[in-house]
Amino acid sequence: MSELLPSGENAAVRATETGIELEAVPAADVVAGAPRQGVAELGTIGDCEAGIWELREGTTTDTEVDEFFVVLSGGATIELLGGPGVTAGTVFEVSAGDVMRLVAGTRTKWTVPDHIRKVYLSEQ
Repeated sequence: MSELLPSGENAAVRATETGIELEAVPAADVVAGAPRQGVAELGTIGDCEAGIWELREGTTTDTEVDEFFVVLSGGATIELLGGPGVTAGTVFEVSAGDVMRLVAGTRTKWTVPDHIRKVYLSEQ
């Protein structure tokens, strides 16, 4: 996959309109529905990577990397299941305009009734 904003170039993308190829979430991570997800790689800055991630229709689990993200469209309910310094059962409702940080090793459950699209910055 090529970077949309490669190092050394001044460029812009319309993150809400960028095409993202969606694939089925691995069965081991599906809690409910038939969720699909995909990523468009934006590029790297120092030791961080940036991208646009989208998840559609369903409930999934994940183990997070250290990450900041901004929700561009849609929304999700994110339940913290466990991990370093996590109070299991903590729930966040995020929607367009929200910014969130997830800590590496945190187990999460994402419930997405329609879709969520976010721009993220994370460890490589």
